[in-house]
Amino acid sequence: MSVLEISDLIGAWDPITGERLPVVKDEVVARLREAGDRRAARIVERMPASGRFLAPGAVDRLFIRVHTELQRLGEELHMAERFAELLAPVLAAARAAGFGPLRIVDVGCGLGYVMRAFAASAELGADVELTGVDLNPVLIAEATRLAEAERLNCRFVRGDAFALTEPATVYISGGVLHHFPAAELAGFFQAQDRPGTAAFVHYDIAATRLAPVGAWVFHRARMREPLGRHDGVASARRAHGDSVLLDAASRPGGMEVFLFAPIGHANPFCASMRPVLGVRPELAGTLRKVLGRRARGLISVDGVREGTGR
Repeated sequence: MSVLEISDLIGAWDPITGERLPVVKDEVVARLREAGDRRAARIVERMPASGRFLAPGAVDRLFIRVHTELQRLGEELHMAERFAELLAPVLAAARAAGFGPLRIVDVGCGLGYVMRAFAASAELGADVELTGVDLNPVLIAEATRLAEAERLNCRFVRGDAFALTEPATVYISGGVLHHFPAAELAGFFQAQDRPGTAAFVHYDIAATRLAPVGAWVFHRARMREPLGRHDGVASARRAHGDSVLLDAASRPGGMEVFLFAPIGHANPFCASMRPVLGVRPELAGTLRKVLGRRARGLISVDGVREGTGR
């Protein structure tokens, strides 16, 4: 049976206009039961409804609460720092090759924690534009509110990250890849193989055998919302294996693709986050040079770790 996340089912918006679409509560419950997930069905059964439909205001508040908890988890996992570890050398290589203006686009940004962290620290450089994009207008509105309250130089847009007027120099995401079926991943990466794009960095849960157990322990300890606890474990169960990600990312052919797994950083007993990285071939040499010893964390499509031959 397919593994479903509740958050994917309880909110719906027109992808073009952003207009909210009604969600029939009983249909969501029935779909979760058909998937064999009685716990998830019970969580939705307890959600407020307006007639046949899930109450929009209650759904919106739930999205904000869950994503606020996800932001805290991101802070505990040092996700902004993990992104910066790769983005700083990627941007250095892009600058050296004459790419510009430099823009980072966060695909499925949620509350925009990573973009706001970059704006607050300015560690990637004052010449880098920061844009977060999400299909959920509730999250975009809250991300915009937070950025304005914090007086940060970044922006948030509701819509398709690959339909922006301005090209992205680097696309990034955190926890988005597992939302795509394996058959659709190549299309996701193909959309990033466009003129002006130098690289992508996408973090997702490493699909280890113990990842669902680690996710259960971690989310049980750190999240209050039942939906967040459920979806955290479902995410680990849906995570794609290394070979699936590398094959999909390399299929378009325009990028040199790697996993980035620094030696000694992996923990097989928890749901760790690991990125797939793609760079234009002409930038790869400069990237390796700027990474220095950290380049040994690069694992190629054929499974060879940089500098080891194996």
